[in-house]
Amino acid sequence: MKQYEPQETLSVSAGDMRTREVCVRVQEETHRLAESRNVDEHADIPGALRLHPHIPPVHRLILFQFLSKLGLKKFYPNKLTLRSLLEIKESSINEEAVISLEEIPRCFLRKLFKINAECRNITQLSKDQEEDDDLFSLDPYTSDDSAENKINPLDLIVALFLCADSFLQQEMALKMSMCQFSVPLLLPHATNSQSTLMLWALRDIVKEWRPHELSQSKGFVENNIVQANIPFYSFVRLKNCSLSKSQILNHALSHGQQHHNMFIHRDMEGGAHERKVANGLVEVCWYLPCGRENLDIFPEPVAFANLRGGICESLAQFTFLFQVSTATFVFMDKVETEEHEILTSLQDVKSKLFFVVNRKERGDEQDMRSVKTTMEELDLPSSSVKIKNSRVNAAEFLKKLCAAIKTSLLGIKNIISIENMLEKAVELGLSVDESKTDEQKKAAEKIMGDIGVRTIPHYKKLQLPLQGENWKRLSQLEKEECRTKEAGDSSLEEYKSQLQMEKKEIRRKQSKQNMSEGMKSFIEALSTSEKEKRDFFLKWMKFKFNRHSREKLTKLRNEFKVQCEKKDVKEIAKLDQALLDSSLGIEHYMREMGLIYEFSLQSEDTADKMSHLPGLAADMLLDGYPSELLDGDASNIPERWVTDVLMELHRKVGEKSRLLVLTVLGVQSTGKSTLLNTMFGVQFPVSSGRCTRGAFMLFLRVGEDIKSDLNFDFLLLIDTEGLKSPHLAQLEDSYEHDNQLATFVIGLSDVTIINVAMENSTEMKDVLQITAHAFLRMKEIGKRPVCHFVHQNVGGVSADTKNITERKQLLDQLNEMTKLAAEMEKKSSIQAFTDVLDYDMDKNNWNIPGLWHGIPPMAPVSTGYSEAVADFKKNLLETVKRDRSDEVSQIPEFLAWMKSLWKAVKYENFIFSFRNTLVAHAYDNLCKEFNEWEWEFRKEILSWQTAAELEISNADNKSQVETWRGLVAKKKSEASQKVEIQQTMMKKKLINYYERKDRRVTLIEKYKMEFHSSIKSLANEIKHFVWTKLDCVLDLKIGLKKAQDIQGKYRSVIEERVMKLLDDCKDSTMSDEQLTQEFEKMWAQATVNIPGLTEQDIPACILNQLIKHFSNRNVNEKLQNIDKLKEIGKDKFKITRHHVNSYKKKVKYTFSSGDLQSFANSVIEISTQFVLDKTKTNGDYHESFTRDLLEKIDESLKQSDKCSKTNTQFEIDLKLHICGIASREFLKMHQTFLSENDPRRQLEKYKTQYLSDFIDLYKKTDHCQRKATDFVRLCIKPGVEEYISRSLGINIVDDILTSCHSAEYSSRSFFQYNIQKELLQKDDFESFVKYITKYEIYVKDWIFQHILKKMSEGKTLFKLKNENLQVIVRKITGALEQASKGEDGVLLPDDQESITQLINNMRRCLIKDIWISVEAEKSTLFQIQSTCHPFTKSLSESLSVLKEQLEEEFSNSEDITDTLNKLPIKPQDELFKRVFGCGQQCPFCKVPCETGGKEHKKHHAAVHRPQGLGEYRNTHTKKLVEALCTTDVQSEQTFRNTDTNWERHPYKDYTKYYPDWLISPDPTIEASDYWKYVLVQHNYRFAEEYKAKPADVPKAWRSIRKEEALKGLKDAFNIK
Repeated sequence: MKQYEPQETLSVSAGDMRTREVCVRVQEETHRLAESRNVDEHADIPGALRLHPHIPPVHRLILFQFLSKLGLKKFYPNKLTLRSLLEIKESSINEEAVISLEEIPRCFLRKLFKINAECRNITQLSKDQEEDDDLFSLDPYTSDDSAENKINPLDLIVALFLCADSFLQQEMALKMSMCQFSVPLLLPHATNSQSTLMLWALRDIVKEWRPHELSQSKGFVENNIVQANIPFYSFVRLKNCSLSKSQILNHALSHGQQHHNMFIHRDMEGGAHERKVANGLVEVCWYLPCGRENLDIFPEPVAFANLRGGICESLAQFTFLFQVSTATFVFMDKVETEEHEILTSLQDVKSKLFFVVNRKERGDEQDMRSVKTTMEELDLPSSSVKIKNSRVNAAEFLKKLCAAIKTSLLGIKNIISIENMLEKAVELGLSVDESKTDEQKKAAEKIMGDIGVRTIPHYKKLQLPLQGENWKRLSQLEKEECRTKEAGDSSLEEYKSQLQMEKKEIRRKQSKQNMSEGMKSFIEALSTSEKEKRDFFLKWMKFKFNRHSREKLTKLRNEFKVQCEKKDVKEIAKLDQALLDSSLGIEHYMREMGLIYEFSLQSEDTADKMSHLPGLAADMLLDGYPSELLDGDASNIPERWVTDVLMELHRKVGEKSRLLVLTVLGVQSTGKSTLLNTMFGVQFPVSSGRCTRGAFMLFLRVGEDIKSDLNFDFLLLIDTEGLKSPHLAQLEDSYEHDNQLATFVIGLSDVTIINVAMENSTEMKDVLQITAHAFLRMKEIGKRPVCHFVHQNVGGVSADTKNITERKQLLDQLNEMTKLAAEMEKKSSIQAFTDVLDYDMDKNNWNIPGLWHGIPPMAPVSTGYSEAVADFKKNLLETVKRDRSDEVSQIPEFLAWMKSLWKAVKYENFIFSFRNTLVAHAYDNLCKEFNEWEWEFRKEILSWQTAAELEISNADNKSQVETWRGLVAKKKSEASQKVEIQQTMMKKKLINYYERKDRRVTLIEKYKMEFHSSIKSLANEIKHFVWTKLDCVLDLKIGLKKAQDIQGKYRSVIEERVMKLLDDCKDSTMSDEQLTQEFEKMWAQATVNIPGLTEQDIPACILNQLIKHFSNRNVNEKLQNIDKLKEIGKDKFKITRHHVNSYKKKVKYTFSSGDLQSFANSVIEISTQFVLDKTKTNGDYHESFTRDLLEKIDESLKQSDKCSKTNTQFEIDLKLHICGIASREFLKMHQTFLSENDPRRQLEKYKTQYLSDFIDLYKKTDHCQRKATDFVRLCIKPGVEEYISRSLGINIVDDILTSCHSAEYSSRSFFQYNIQKELLQKDDFESFVKYITKYEIYVKDWIFQHILKKMSEGKTLFKLKNENLQVIVRKITGALEQASKGEDGVLLPDDQESITQLINNMRRCLIKDIWISVEAEKSTLFQIQSTCHPFTKSLSESLSVLKEQLEEEFSNSEDITDTLNKLPIKPQDELFKRVFGCGQQCPFCKVPCETGGKEHKKHHAAVHRPQGLGEYRNTHTKKLVEALCTTDVQSEQTFRNTDTNWERHPYKDYTKYYPDWLISPDPTIEASDYWKYVLVQHNYRFAEEYKAKPADVPKAWRSIRKEEALKGLKDAFNIK
């Protein structure tokens, strides 16, 4: 071998000199070619390309032209980002054929990110026709043009790596590695003289393998591929080489596997096309053993590098490869002079250099001689030369080649990892992509510095103190606060207060923690304004942590595996905790940052300093980083941190953050994260070597091209730890933990994917039960996510057919698990999975082939897997597009839902514990709308009813009673039709409301049928009410007929006497006084014998109704002995021992006998008020009053559990007492009515008018105006006043509901809030007592006082009366004008007879507006002497006067109370119906139900009270009970009362006795501050009032201020 002495002047070898000489020659030739072609080296070349002076002009131009052709020029250099590729776009859903060169790069990347190994086959444009293979059709001048549209895959890969930023390069390399493609090691810059070592791009690749020495132990090695010390073999070729080294390598590396093209070669699609920019590219791939000697080619991992192009063109790359390689294989047919010089310049070649010679059959002597010469000069042994000739087939040749590599492996001493090649690359003048990250690398190493000195648990205590024991204890306290299992004998409220104090103390300690140096450095690095620097820093942190975890956790994992096999539960739990404690990653630092922020809010000093942290985290989310949602180590959520981060994100995107939330659930290590990563190209940790728990979220933007179709701005992916880990399943709380996690993430999700890739049917059943349970819970709280079951490892063309049976089995199992879950949740109505979800056996099941195409670690990802996942994604997003909803959550709604879910998950009874502001708002909005519809319904029927009543009243008095009955029957029929129409309209409104997508109606779907039932109930109630009213009007008309007949008879007598007196006096001259005296004598004689009306025995009628009421109760004997009902009820009602079934039991009552007395007094007070309200009207007593009264009493008895300990005697005595009171009041009412309608009294009204008529007739005075005035006063005015009275009730309600006070009546919950707020502001003890103990009376009084106040403001009542006055006067004036004309439109004749016609016409026109008394008309028009026209004019004038008079009366009237009480439609009653609801009260604390409608299945209240306020007291101590029922129902406490037959019963199972009540835990401990404050302020007075001892209130309650009480009230009712 020829030796070269080093020259003195330069410390370089002759070989290096030759290399440089060759490079110089190449550059000179390049410039010469450029000049000969007259190329302007800067023409049309972007500035970015000009910045690379080391790229010769020709090569720069070629590169630019190539990039332009692919549409990549705008991305050069390194401007194509990973974030831009992760957006959800139309093209990411629908794959279409590539029709232009510009589409090729994006299509390649999309497929690559789906880990689809077919991505390299899309570099050629699709053609409709086959290419012409006719030899003679080839045109040498056009063939180049067709070549312009053909892309070599290697050129595409190089171009993309040149345009990709550092992070996209990493992701591309990782995905290519997963596809078992070779990846760039040295990336050329379009010229062979300059390349970049892609160390950074390869850093993210982690591989697993099993060397043969670990075969027995089943161990494996996991390492980062650039850090692993793996033998490195390079494969290069000379200029003249007919062998394809890439093909040979592919065959060699695929031995024992199905053939796979790791390296692109000329026989692949596009591989034969001329390479434009890829020469000089060095690719690398790795052979990794699986531990099976019969399958493995090599016993240990081996790296293979492949240089594209000849060594002369890429001297720098070749020199680098030779120096870093274990051995270099040079493929050749012959050796040319230049190549000879390069090869012979190499040193130390004996074990490092191999020739692979392709010997041709003919004409190869000269070639072989050149090879031999080079061998001899290198002194290369024959064993280092492998000859391929025609006698040796491919298989034999591969054996020889592999044998040479194996032999080489035996003597290896020094192996250089790719990471350690950096120095050599710099030495040879190659650039290194990682060099620009040095600053961030040092920052990461600074943070990691202390780790090597200490153990991880110790390090975490020092550097990450906030997530230590205090944080975990805080999580335990929050859970215990919900379950109170450790309370023991302590008072629950005192115990909860102690927990609160401990929580506050922990938070105080946490807020005082100083930030560690490590966290300061971490936050400082994140706070940089340059995102690239931040991203480099985070990547370095990730690499460092992952490497550390792999090194440190291996021993623990092996121990864990051993203990799992032994099934030692204690050791498993211990090691599981040790693994958690020893895990360390970026998520721990991010968690610490979150906790620093969370606890900094405790202090104003630190809050400002940390206020920028949510912004940093939000930026990271927007840039595609996963963020921890649920801390799996502590099982807790830092709610304030997560809230502020996401709200910051919400602001950063202009408050356009509509979300579609997608979650994957399944057993651990079954490919959940891989599925998400493949579907969306993201990178959730799959095998980082660490033990991560909890849930992580990742935001993917939706592209503008599809945003409107999908109707969301972000796809939020949630990845969770695995359910039912086989090892952890043995631990005690495993099922509960999994159940909570599944409930939480399914509750957050719009789409849930259940991964059922497992062989173990037991595990599968467990997962199905957990998920079925979670879905059932969601259904019960109004959330119905879409669910897909993904069956992995299912392949074969017949899979779908075969799996029909398996799908049926899955559905059977789901049904079985749903039944089990329904039993646990006590939902017996749910029998099948389809009762819970809209599940389709065909549409919601997906078969996906196995991930690997062969045996790992050398197996690539199966194309079938990739395609199946892509189809699944396409279907999923197209389904979302098709079923798009306007009811999409934005981040604020997502957060509200998250908080509610997490709160409820911590309770044992999720369904009864779930309270959500979104659901509350949605329900409240529906209640508001429903109340509006109900009032429209009522108003429409009330308006019709008043008109119908008037029509009946105006019916001809001469008609028979049967005619009137027929009219009433007709009106009842009309009423039924009217009610039916309104009911249908209201149902339609409800249906339309649920079809609207902007009100979150899906959350309240379960209430739909309740509201339907409420509409039906409302219709029945209104129909019954109207029919009763019509019967009352009929009975009243019949009752008045006798009086009117008597009045008519005696009116005729009086009129005859008046005319006779006139005739007697006409011949004498008499003064007015004398005429009056004569008239008085005549009047006295004429009216002396007018009979009165007969009084009914009202008490007897009421008693008969009471007897009928008890007719089926076998108690008539007791009632038959009642003599005088009206004498009963004068004394105070008293409870006796005969009122309870067993007097002995009364001693045991939690309630004393005083409570029953109090209850009886309350019923009596409410009933008496009901009676008095009835008697305030001007009508007569009607039997329906008593019927309604008895129904009212029955309602009161049903609404209180106190009646459960009473007997029939109590009911009889109570009803007798109340009916006695009613009989006296109703008798007074009847007597008043008789008095008002007494014929004599009625005739007396017209006495003055008859006197005036007598005098005018005697004097023959013109009395036209007086007659008109009298007619208006006596006939029109009563009708006008009645019209106003009838309309005023509806007007007042409308006015209040459309005024600033409308919100107070908008829903029952808001009404409750306003009442309680006012109570707090007044702080009057008597008002509190009345509100609690006499709720109905208090509410009615409150509403009445509110109406009084509203009507007195700005003379509102006067304005309403005046508006009605204007309306009716206009109607009467119009009627008068119309009545003055005949049917032909001509004025009536101007004679006396026409006046009667005029009045009849007016009556017809006004029949539905006012009632004109026939008797009054006849009396006022007696002996009218005027003619029609003057009378009509006088009437018009009198109407104007009447209008003015009434306006003045209304203006001066101040008695609003009297006006309200006498209205036929009382506004206070209508508003009461609107807000009072069902009237049921909590069985424990007596808080009233606030649920909308009347036919709801469950009673509910936003805020419950300490039970002592509902008169509960301790049986033994007699002290008022301070416990809240919302606390008790979640505890282990018990209660007993008559309902439980005095047996102890668990509070948490209260629904056994009170199934109609839903008592949810308070949303926060502060929610009940209002009633805690009230009890503390008035504890002694309540005790005195209830004849008990004061409650033992917790110390913490005493510190609650009035402002805090009001805030708690606002929070509880969701008032902003």
